[in-house]
Amino acid sequence: MTSSASLLIEDVFEVLEQDPDGKKFEKVSRFHCKSEYFEFEMVLDVNIAIYPLEIHDKFNLGLVTTLSLDGVTDDGFYDQSGQPNLADKYEYVMYGKLYKYREDTSSGQLRIEVYISFGGLLMSLKGDPNHMEGLKLDSRLYLLMRKV
Repeated sequence: MTSSASLLIEDVFEVLEQDPDGKKFEKVSRFHCKSEYFEFEMVLDVNIAIYPLEIHDKFNLGLVTTLSLDGVTDDGFYDQSGQPNLADKYEYVMYGKLYKYREDTSSGQLRIEVYISFGGLLMSLKGDPNHMEGLKLDSRLYLLMRKV
């Protein structure tokens, strides 16, 4: 995908539920997903007018700090130069900020839960701290998705 310095999370997720609390917005759905490899639990808002998803769909999801293919940090502005970047390899890309980070021991084991806002579309991701150590409060992140 990219240099390991910019890659924070990568896994394959399966959609388990769509809008379990009811539909709130015409073009946005909230998906509950589970990952195959690291057992992440995720809730993700997606603009379904742009990127339709259905229950049982599987997709590759990556969280990265830059779209640069060589891992060089960017300034958070979309590069309109036409130079190749990570977004070219994915179908759906969002840019956001990690605004909440908390530890959860309700299951009897330590899990980390992070919340990221992509311009109002929200994501929560819960998982083993060993697989989430690169995620820091106030980080700016790109979410990359493509169906598998």
